[in-house]
Amino acid sequence: MAGWKGIVGNNYVAASFDNYCHELAWTAWRPSFIVLHNTAIPSLAQRPKGFTTEHMSGLESFYRDKQGWKGGPHLFVDDRQIWVFTPLTVSGTHSPSWNKVALGIEMLGDYENEPFDKGRGLAVRKNAVSAIATLSAILGLDPHLMRLHREDPLTTHACPGKHVRKLEIIQEVQDLMVQRHAGEHPIKPVA
Repeated sequence: MAGWKGIVGNNYVAASFDNYCHELAWTAWRPSFIVLHNTAIPSLAQRPKGFTTEHMSGLESFYRDKQGWKGGPHLFVDDRQIWVFTPLTVSGTHSPSWNKVALGIEMLGDYENEPFDKGRGLAVRKNAVSAIATLSAILGLDPHLMRLHREDPLTTHACPGKHVRKLEIIQEVQDLMVQRHAGEHPIKPVA
């Protein structure tokens, strides 16, 4: 399709994702916030080993050829890794109202029905929180501005599912950001 933005198609663990993001330059496009999604289909049960390179190729085909979109979500997060799909430095396609202004993160799982606080769901959650913390720190984004896909006024479904609680995720992102950057800005005692 003409205008397809391409995919990166690489996967990272939390530390290497942070390193990767520090190498990027957001000069042509800079997001204002992050939108959190879940795949629903496939669910965790349908992808027992998470995503693979073949899955990324299939998703590229789906978004580009079947949907006719110019891009897809920026990240796909599973219980093992963080996959960069649409390049992080260009707008993607993931939420009708916010495609031009937000990064889109898809989490593997059906969090309307699958747990998000234990097992593989918890591992996905930790990887998503890590990715959001990295992107928020690098881009200077306030985690409180994060939105869930279901908050988009042009969306009719409950993505990312009832088990994903926004305030809990925001708190976990903030806690991780503080943990990662503790001691970088020491408070000087008043003389």
